Amino acid sequence: MEEHAEALEADLLRYYGVDLLDWHRETLSSRRLSVLVRHLPPESAFVRAREGEAAEWRLTDHLLAAVVDHLAIANWMYASVNRDEYADPPEAPVPVPRPGAGAAGASGGQPDDSGPTASELARFFG
Repeated sequence: MEEHAEALEADLLRYYGVDLLDWHRETLSSRRLSVLVRHLPPESAFVRAREGEAAEWRLTDHLLAAVVDHLAIANWMYASVNRDEYADPPEAPVPVPRPGAGAAGASGGQPDDSGPTASELARFFG
């Protein structure tokens, strides 16, 4: 959160009309702030700054990439089976690159949706 404090402040104002200073004034509880941050929309500046390109990919984008990959594999299989016996085999298709395939690949490419805890918020604003 510390890295993207300005994006968070702008998003709280944009989406909720909440001033981040209300937390310091003690008119906004840590729990409420945590809920608001956790439920910022994917197109918010904070989520995009934190998640990078992965925030831009929705379910539809992942499904379209899967369709393209499956079609490429089907075409490759067809070309492999119907090629001349002495011809070089066609190159295998390369899958459509997914965001976070390197770092987030272990978690299935899903972003961490846990959000900040109250103690993380207190440390950030303290």
